[in-house]
Amino acid sequence: MRLMSTLTHSILDYLTAPALLLLPGLLGWDRHARAVFTLAGAGLLAYSICTRYELGVYKALPMKAHLTLDALSGIGLAALPLVLGEEPPVNAALIGVGLFEIVAALTTATEPPAVEPMGWFFQRAA
Repeated sequence: MRLMSTLTHSILDYLTAPALLLLPGLLGWDRHARAVFTLAGAGLLAYSICTRYELGVYKALPMKAHLTLDALSGIGLAALPLVLGEEPPVNAALIGVGLFEIVAALTTATEPPAVEPMGWFFQRAA
């Protein structure tokens, strides 16, 4: 059962990406942790902008593909502590974000509604 709407998912994406980009610097983590979180945050932002959901800008990537990328990213992030051997706070963040992405991928609707709730706000001039 899909509990989360695509609109809620899109809002979470646009909150999570900057958090991933800013977290390592704010917490003073090393360059390896910064690189991992920067890559994850930039990737999430890039494919969110391109997703066919309410807050997507280019709407080229189907929602199912977006959710697949979320799940793969989550699996990768959650598994990284096995490879990197970072400090416990970094490992906990990697596992936490990874599990968050997996759960979000599994619980989000696979198609946005036919009529976008905020479509009027994002309409472009013809």
